[in-house]
Order: sequence, then structure tokens, then C-alpha cells
Amino acid sequence: MAKLILLRHGESTWNLENRFTGWTDIPLTEKGEKEAIEAGEKLRNLPIDIAFTSVLKRAIDTTALTLKAAHQENVPVIRDAAINERMYGDLQGLNKAETAQKFGDQQVKLWRRSYDVAPPNGESLKDTAARALPYFRDRILPEVKAGKNVLVSAHGNSLRAIVMHLDNLTEKQVVELNIPNGIPIIYDFDADGNILNKAEL
Repeated sequence: MAKLILLRHGESTWNLENRFTGWTDIPLTEKGEKEAIEAGEKLRNLPIDIAFTSVLKRAIDTTALTLKAAHQENVPVIRDAAINERMYGDLQGLNKAETAQKFGDQQVKLWRRSYDVAPPNGESLKDTAARALPYFRDRILPEVKAGKNVLVSAHGNSLRAIVMHLDNLTEKQVVELNIPNGIPIIYDFDADGNILNKAEL
């Protein structure tokens, strides 16, 4: 039985400041580093064969800290922009509360949580899924089907797209889906790629 471990990066400085981050390359906070280390401690008894991460620093650093805390620093790590956070376009760097005051709570919730409404000059979750899911199916899932335990350390929305696919969520259901920072989500797969179980550590 192979395991797929999904891990959202630890808290970033812009998470702390309540800003839209997107593709801006923001580092982890001290709390975010601690979250990554705690995730690694939880995974210490689970051998990881390969890890995938985005090309953004907060996910790369989370991966490194997690693997180090799990005493698995020699695991090969593959980086790819296909699982980057969604691009927030004109909202990147803006404070979420101030943006809600300017455009209204409903509009900002649509931009943040909906499936197919993109912020100005940015990506919707549907757009994010259009790049993340083919990479997941073509590059990540074959490793799981080969019997390997795979860590994917990425972002709230690239992981939302993957979980939406794995859990067969509707466009309406995914609005309420939130991926917490630094909490490993583990799927057990059989050899045919069927999901047997899902749990959070």
C-alpha cells in the first residue's frame, strides 16, 4: 500500500500579514518553519521515497525542513511550477481585509474560493487545476502506483485542485475546502491507484 502525503507549506510572512501571495516568492515565518518541522516529526516513521514541490521558496523550504525533521534528508526532491500557488494577478500583495472593503466581501470570496472566477489578470482554481492536475496524473500518481510513498509539498490552491480531484468534489463543494498550513494529509492507495483511506496527521 502506497501513501500520498499532501502538505501545504508553513505560514509565510504574507499569510501572517493577511496578503494575497500568489506567485510572489515570500519566505516562511518562524511559525511557518516550526509548522514544517512539526510535520516532519509526524512523518518520522513513514519512509518517503520521493518528494515534489513547487518552485516557490515557501514550499521548497517547507519540504527541506520537513524532510530534515523526519530524518529523511536524502529523499530526491523534484521542483515544478505546475504545482505553484495560483496566480492572484492584480491582487498579489494586497491585504485581504482592505481588498474586501474596496470590492465587497462577496466579490473577494468569489475570487478566493470559487472554482472558475479569476481575479483581475490572475488565475481561477479551474486555471490552477488545468496545470496542476495533468502534472499530478502524469508525474506524481505513477510514482504512487509504483508503490512509492510520495510527499507533495505545495500551496493552498494547487492542493485544493488535487484534493478536489481525489475526493470527487463538485464546484460548489470546493468553495468550502480549505487546506491548513503544515498539516500532512495522507491518502492510502492500492496498486491500481484506488484510494483506500484518507487521514490528517
